[in-house]
Amino acid sequence: MLGSRKGTWWLYGVLTVALVAVVAPFAWMVLGSFKSDAELRSAPPTWWPEAASLDNYAQLFSRLDFGGYFANSIVVAVVVTAGNLLFCSALGYALAMLDFRGKRALFVVVMTTLMIPGVVTFVPLFVLVANAGLVNTLPGLFLPFLVSPFGVFLMRQFILGLPRDLVDAGRVDGAGELRIFARIILPLCGPALATLGILTFLGSWNNFLWPLVVAQTEDTYTLPVALALYSTGQNSTQYGLLLAGATVVVLPVLVVFMVFQRRFIEGIATTGIK
Repeated sequence: MLGSRKGTWWLYGVLTVALVAVVAPFAWMVLGSFKSDAELRSAPPTWWPEAASLDNYAQLFSRLDFGGYFANSIVVAVVVTAGNLLFCSALGYALAMLDFRGKRALFVVVMTTLMIPGVVTFVPLFVLVANAGLVNTLPGLFLPFLVSPFGVFLMRQFILGLPRDLVDAGRVDGAGELRIFARIILPLCGPALATLGILTFLGSWNNFLWPLVVAQTEDTYTLPVALALYSTGQNSTQYGLLLAGATVVVLPVLVVFMVFQRRFIEGIATTGIK
């Protein structure tokens, strides 16, 4: 009994250290957004602001076209998320429930693509977008990411765990594959769709390198690009403005996660088991 309690305390200790390591950077970011640049550069650094101020947020909203950048980020993230939810679930359904020639080869291609780093395909992808005339446009920001190999793999693994009898029953009743997919499969994929949606939205919302290269004028900037470019002054980086912008950028992601948290955890657990 005593050994069990010691093991539990050790577990709590490790989890507490891990929690502090995860939360500390975010706490520093939020608290630092209320500090002046002079205080942020002071040594030794302090956690709590000596004179909390909203100047960084006021400068953020007055100096930047925040509404335009926020709208661009919302459009890109929502379209990319919707595309992944639709196309990844459709391809996942085909790989899990349909029998066709080349099915295994197609799945191997998906898995191979999943293992290729995105940096490797960055230049060829930009060349394709440039040849299509989509540089410095919102479609150029979201069209290359409407489907992801990870999303296809995730949805396939989840759909494989669904009863195949449901699909067979729909076919016996005369329903086509599209109707079976829309009326039977998708309603059962809530946890997996929530998981894919949160991960895709998070990745698209925080994406920096691709918008930095494709968006070449202010009217197509997303929030991460705008914050990175405008938080750098002539002589040094304005850390207060940068931390305030980072705090604002994180808020939509937190809201999305809190709304779909239950589904997200359920989707991760069930997909892992299956």
